[in-house]
Amino acid sequence: MRKSNLSIHSENILPIIKKWLYSDKDIFIRELVSNASDALSKVRIILGEDQGEFKISISIDKGQKTISITDTGIGMSEEEVEKYIAQIAFSGAEEFVEKYKSQTEKDPIIGHFGLGFYSAYMVSTQVEIDTLSYNPDAKPVFWSCDGSTAYTIGAGKRASRGTQITLHLDEQSLEYLEESKLRELLNRYCSFMPFPIELNGKPIGNQAPLWQKNPSECTEEEYLAFYRKLFPFDPEPIFWIHLNVDYPFHLQGILYFPKIHRRFDANESTIKLFCNRVFVSDNCKDILPDYLMVLRGAIDSPDIPLNVSRSYLQVDKNVKQLSGHVSKKVSDRLNQLYKTDKEKYIACWPDVEMIVKLGLLQDEKFYERIKDVLIWKNNQGNWTTIADSKKVFYSTTENSPLLKLYKDEILFATTPIDTAVIQSLEHKLSITFQRIDGALDESLLDPSREKTLLDSEGKTESGRIADLMRSALGDVEVEAKSLASDDLAGMVVVDENQRRLRDYMSLTQGQKGISAKKTFVVNTNNKLVQILSRLQQKQPEIANSMAKSIYDLSLLAQREIDPADLEQIVSRQTQILEKIATLLV
Repeated sequence: MRKSNLSIHSENILPIIKKWLYSDKDIFIRELVSNASDALSKVRIILGEDQGEFKISISIDKGQKTISITDTGIGMSEEEVEKYIAQIAFSGAEEFVEKYKSQTEKDPIIGHFGLGFYSAYMVSTQVEIDTLSYNPDAKPVFWSCDGSTAYTIGAGKRASRGTQITLHLDEQSLEYLEESKLRELLNRYCSFMPFPIELNGKPIGNQAPLWQKNPSECTEEEYLAFYRKLFPFDPEPIFWIHLNVDYPFHLQGILYFPKIHRRFDANESTIKLFCNRVFVSDNCKDILPDYLMVLRGAIDSPDIPLNVSRSYLQVDKNVKQLSGHVSKKVSDRLNQLYKTDKEKYIACWPDVEMIVKLGLLQDEKFYERIKDVLIWKNNQGNWTTIADSKKVFYSTTENSPLLKLYKDEILFATTPIDTAVIQSLEHKLSITFQRIDGALDESLLDPSREKTLLDSEGKTESGRIADLMRSALGDVEVEAKSLASDDLAGMVVVDENQRRLRDYMSLTQGQKGISAKKTFVVNTNNKLVQILSRLQQKQPEIANSMAKSIYDLSLLAQREIDPADLEQIVSRQTQILEKIATLLV
């Protein structure tokens, strides 16, 4: 045995790696198993598929407080141990890839930085390596280091090709001696490794990832089974997108549109990021645009730039290109579904509607690609687009009493962001949107029944009804009109532009109390209104209360009631009922 020193520039480099390089010490098992997988890939590339068993074995010895990771891979000579282990941050993977470039395309090498091995010191007081190179004349090598710059190297005991790394755990890391803990980490980080993995002789359920298959070879059941593996407690997804990109970067993956349910958390990070089948992170905020963050699934790319500990993304032009590419694939999938299976598209719409509309607002390119598949439900119960429209009537609820006034098509705009969507579409398409209570459209009137006959005082019946309402309602602006439908006693017209501003301020800044101009249009053809006009002569107090009641009910029906006024309105309704009941008893 002889002693030597690690080839590093600072006496403190190992403490720095241990404390600062990795954000989570659980990562040590990922790094060491990844290194073992690389060793297996290398020997398979060099020797071929039929050269013995290719596997990774992990064993726990609670008595000795050790964890051993053993592979049947390429192994190392003494020279290679000193080159790749003792020289910190020398990347053996990069050198190997360069030498065997044409052969590594099918067997990608995971490691890139040469630092993964030293993650072992986050949990260990001593690390030992026993290794034997695949070369026929190689001799086994033993290497040991306690985390200082000094190490021991000499003859090893290993009799077969491969490497065994033994970690002597520190007192703060004894939790990793529990098989359940280690199995949990292996399932988290190593589920898709290309080689069999065993823990204490029991197999870990790793498998080939579905994203590596050709989309044409994948069945619906395979896609659903893969989703259940990633998200076992979620309901089945609506549909999915299989990504397979070779240029300008390599990327594979499957993204799912999830079923939106009551407990659904849109802010939860649910895109799992892999690098050559090794789990890296579930924080992919920079890969996807904001409006697609609700998607779920997995993305695997060797070209995504990671920090040196492979814990999170470093944003560069590739990441930005990837974001745009994913957005395009999503819009392509939506268009394809709309054209080939419109019934399914319509059934899925409640779950994708917010995604599409947010994309429309945030991304001009996305809007251009999906504008023809932006659909709206109308008052006939059908789904339609607004491609050829010049003026569009819309309602924010599907059960408004005002719907019966209109013979025109009414679109339902019921999401919280529809006000912003409508304004955006008006600008993009040069069309006008008008809410059904945003103006008194001419089509709602019946001029043939207008009450124009003058009485002895020179007033029309319409004028008297309007005066009655103004007297009862005080500052409210009132108009008496002959509406085409007799069923409605009146409607509240809210200035379209002022209401949009009010709704926008309320949604974005939470500002309350911003008012919009209201006009109460009382229907001179309604029976209750006509009775009210005659009642004014006999019971003016009751007529006054009923006028307020009609206005209150109109506000309530059109959802224009301020919640703070609700108690007072209920009290008023009770009082008027008491007065009427008293007259009848």
